[in-house]
Amino acid sequence: MKKIFALLFVLGSFAIAQTQIKIPYTRYVLSNGLNVILHEDHSTPTVSVNTWYHVGSGYEKVGRTGFAHLFEHLMFMGSGHVPVGEFDKLLEAAGGENNGSTTEDRTNYYEDVPINALELALYLDSDRMGFLVDAMNPQKVDAQRDVVKNERRQSYENRPYGLSEETILKNLFPSTHPYSWPVIGSMADLSAASYDDVVEFFRTYYVPNNASLVISGDINPKETIKLVEKWFGAIPKGKIVPPQNPAAVALNEEKIVVLEDKVQLPRLYMTWITPKRFSPGDAEMDVVGNILAGGKNSRLYKKLVYDLQIAQDVRAGQSSSKLVSQFQIIATARAGHNLTELKKVIQEEIDKLKNEQPSQRELQRTVNQYEAAFIDQLESPGGFSGKADMLNTYFYYTGNPDYANEDLARYKALSTDDIQTAAQTYLQDNGRVILSIVPKGKIDLAIQPKAEGK
Repeated sequence: MKKIFALLFVLGSFAIAQTQIKIPYTRYVLSNGLNVILHEDHSTPTVSVNTWYHVGSGYEKVGRTGFAHLFEHLMFMGSGHVPVGEFDKLLEAAGGENNGSTTEDRTNYYEDVPINALELALYLDSDRMGFLVDAMNPQKVDAQRDVVKNERRQSYENRPYGLSEETILKNLFPSTHPYSWPVIGSMADLSAASYDDVVEFFRTYYVPNNASLVISGDINPKETIKLVEKWFGAIPKGKIVPPQNPAAVALNEEKIVVLEDKVQLPRLYMTWITPKRFSPGDAEMDVVGNILAGGKNSRLYKKLVYDLQIAQDVRAGQSSSKLVSQFQIIATARAGHNLTELKKVIQEEIDKLKNEQPSQRELQRTVNQYEAAFIDQLESPGGFSGKADMLNTYFYYTGNPDYANEDLARYKALSTDDIQTAAQTYLQDNGRVILSIVPKGKIDLAIQPKAEGK
């Protein structure tokens, strides 16, 4: 057999608490640059094929946004040897399921199938990678462009509070920053994109050397890599993908923005720029979000929803990404109350966390929740949150699929002083976007912009 790949062998293990939960994996790199990560698990006669293309909306250009999400649709619309509709039909006939998703950082696709359908899944995925353009044409692109536009109308323009994300992003980041637009892109950019623009995007980013393939389940690794070589090995390597190189970004003012919408109740959004995924400060802000509004026992939920009864709901959290992250607090007022009332209470709790360390019990509760979430993820081989996707996540963001020990250790090593310091450092009053979305004609319910000179 012709040797067309270099073998990189690594055995990974996950240590949770004092119990060693091992997930051994083998990593190969094909000669065309495709990273292949295999995990053997014979607990059920199933397998998950999980492909990450290392491209998301953050790799798009100003004026040409929405391409990564558009391809999430086009990837299911037939390829060189698989007619339109056959992808789902073949998988469903084999007892499998599949899906895809796009973020600002990556696009992923998975197939969860019985083990006897593994080669079918590899064939289908390889045909999309190697021969999608063969089945594309301007009419097909236009059809899916219209589908995406309609999805945008349903999820953004015609959905209550739907324009919140887009409004926050354009105020949080400079217009040239790759996170300044939503993943779905803008209507104007989707309309302006030519067929050649779309093809160029695919040929740049959807290439073997810009992808990682995880196969997790009831497999024989030696036989599986032969199948991977058979179906993916002949796909040509693409050009070197240009790296992201945005300027450092920071917000040094408080931006107060008001939107009127067809909503019944006013809603408040408070958003900060925070450390990127897996960097110092990222785990700390996860814990800050949990302490403030992670469930019904959290500080803000108890205060706003139970005690004062001025809010319908409240949540907070760290949305971690490759370049930078966002920390956000969202609260919906109850009828008869305004967002100034909510902001006052939220600010008091933020200031309290800055001035006083949280209790050890609050910290331990949060760490326990993260530890339980790790175990839950390890129980599932596939889907968007199982072991296959976990291995791909760590490989993409850290270069090391065996990063779970370090990941969990970030949380277990935290002290209450770390949490206080993170709140002091990143939840600055003069470095955030405050968005009020209020019913039409009810501007008085919003946080009011500061007067000049104040």
